[in-house]
Amino acid sequence: MMTALVISETLLMVAVVVLAVIVFAMARQIGVLHERLAPIGAQTAAPALSVGQAIPRISMTTLAGTAFPMGEPLNADAVRMVLFVAPDCPICKRVIPAANDVAASSPDLELVLVGDGALPELQSMRERLDLGGVPFVTGPELALVLQVARLPTLVLLDERGVLRAREIVNTRGQIEAMIAAVRGGESSAAVNGSEKELLNAV
Repeated sequence: MMTALVISETLLMVAVVVLAVIVFAMARQIGVLHERLAPIGAQTAAPALSVGQAIPRISMTTLAGTAFPMGEPLNADAVRMVLFVAPDCPICKRVIPAANDVAASSPDLELVLVGDGALPELQSMRERLDLGGVPFVTGPELALVLQVARLPTLVLLDERGVLRAREIVNTRGQIEAMIAAVRGGESSAAVNGSEKELLNAV
């Protein structure tokens, strides 16, 4: 009888100890969860680069898997046309050939395509458009730095990697107007403003 009582008390003590350990572990996990879910204050996205600021040096990747540096110095008076595109963007398929023609018309213009999408789809897109030696790169870093949210977006960089213009483009005329504004020392926004003033005057 005494043996059974001792055994039962021992088992009860073990159960109490196990229960205490479980409660302690649960309390600790609740504390960790509380810290993770605690308010962290208002969060704001990093502002996009403004015209006149240089982009950081970023290593992109070509469709062939080789590194392609962005933000590196270019030849004097060169303008790099960085066009952000995607395989599922119908307007992109019309704008890319136009941008390629504009770039081919001047030796100081360099077109670089930045693709957003699956690699096989981007490779198929390149083959269909017959882009020749135009660099076609991937990677989200540059789009994040420039806060590119809509496609197709054209970004113009000068020989020092300084942002000179950034706009959504739909036609060859828009591309040529951006380049003319940069070469003339004006921002594309200023050119658009002048056009609006002329229209209002008429």
